[in-house]
Amino acid sequence: MRALIFAAGLGERMRPLTDHTPKPLLAVAGRPLIEWHLQRLAALGIEEVVINTSWLAGQFPQQLGDGSRWGLRLHFINEGTVPLETGGGMLNALPLLGDAPFIAVNGDIWSDFDFARLPAAPAGLAHLVMVDNPDHHPQGDFILGNDGLLRDTGDLPRLTFSGIGLYHPSVLQGWQAVIGDAEGSRDTPPRFRLAPLLRAAMAAAAVSGQQHHGHWTDVGTPLRLQQLEQRLRAAGA
Repeated sequence: MRALIFAAGLGERMRPLTDHTPKPLLAVAGRPLIEWHLQRLAALGIEEVVINTSWLAGQFPQQLGDGSRWGLRLHFINEGTVPLETGGGMLNALPLLGDAPFIAVNGDIWSDFDFARLPAAPAGLAHLVMVDNPDHHPQGDFILGNDGLLRDTGDLPRLTFSGIGLYHPSVLQGWQAVIGDAEGSRDTPPRFRLAPLLRAAMAAAAVSGQQHHGHWTDVGTPLRLQQLEQRLRAAGA
């Protein structure tokens, strides 16, 4: 199995910290955010990881090298000055990800989630890890039903998508019909979000999920980064 780390964000909410450092390379408890992911992916037995980049893209290979220190082989994709969003970035990375299911994780989160808890393959098109809604996102994203399927509507409380998921490449099949003429969709390579495709797959009962009750942080602001640093230091991480 291979993995994709989304690292192409511009980090605008993290400025001035990201003026000279891409957000996934910001350090917490002594190591860059992205290195926590690489270590956990290597522990799972992943051998190849694709990292999509944009803002200050050259810093990633400079700092991470070829991945051999973790027993990984890293592939860097520079999307240019305008990131391709999650859907476009995943589509652009497919030639390196292959035809088998793959893990994708946001490079700007921190979690103690054990990737070994993911299924070997999604039962449908995708399997997403959900968490309790943080204070900055109280409305949540999707509903996790008692049957293990995710839905966009329903009576149960909504949970927040953690940014950790297992995908079958066919989740992107027919993306044009779902995305339509949205801004960026006609660009080469196309730029579009993954969320509309996931909602379409949910409507076909093709997205499963699980809830993670451990620690998770969306490191989206300097304050959250500082709070995460304090928490990890207090825990002796």
